[in-house]
Amino acid sequence: MGRAFEFRKARKMKRWSAMAKTFTRIGKDIVIAVKEGGPDAANNARLRAVIQNAKAANMPKDNVERAIKKASDKNTENYKEVLFEGYAPFGIAVLVETATDNNNRTVANIRSYFNKANGNLGTSGSVEFMFDRTCNFRINPENIDPEELELEFIDVGVEEVFADEDGVLLYGPFENFGAIQKELENRSLEILSSGFERIPQTLTKLSAEQIEEVEKLIEKIEEDDDVMNVYHNLDLTDQA
Repeated sequence: MGRAFEFRKARKMKRWSAMAKTFTRIGKDIVIAVKEGGPDAANNARLRAVIQNAKAANMPKDNVERAIKKASDKNTENYKEVLFEGYAPFGIAVLVETATDNNNRTVANIRSYFNKANGNLGTSGSVEFMFDRTCNFRINPENIDPEELELEFIDVGVEEVFADEDGVLLYGPFENFGAIQKELENRSLEILSSGFERIPQTLTKLSAEQIEEVEKLIEKIEEDDDVMNVYHNLDLTDQA
């Protein structure tokens, strides 16, 4: 198995399955998608992907439709996607993806989390280069051979395919999202969910006590309403 498999195994889908604010964050994704490409999912690939994720998270259909309608209103403010880069204690690189309607508030909050945890917020480009930005799709595993699928999808940019308890997962570079999504739809393969992840190129091992200190910062950041995703290069393979 490759890096994407190990990364997914270590994270255990924490970002979507364990966070209490999943519906709120999907709602923000809907607003961003509608403002970017319109409310018609048939003509908006990003919105289709968000709707699939909402379904996977068991978000009621009525909630999704209301969110799309609200996002279509010209008076509804859009969210700005902002990436923060910094270091947790012990030199652990941290990337924080946010969606905010008040950048000043978000900057102040993220900086305070790092400072209070003996970390530091870095400048643009200080950490991002340590991570590979990828796209992923989870599809219905019925009648799917992951090895055959990987060979068939090489030409559209898929680099890794594997099966786990969540289904069959396909990983590729960030920029190949559209091509992979289109090919899956053309083949009538059921997309259960999709998204983007930043996979660390190398991992840093720490002691159990040090890991606990870093995780306190990560958990604090994840609690913020403006935060969508948090990535780091802390080696958690022994904890998976």
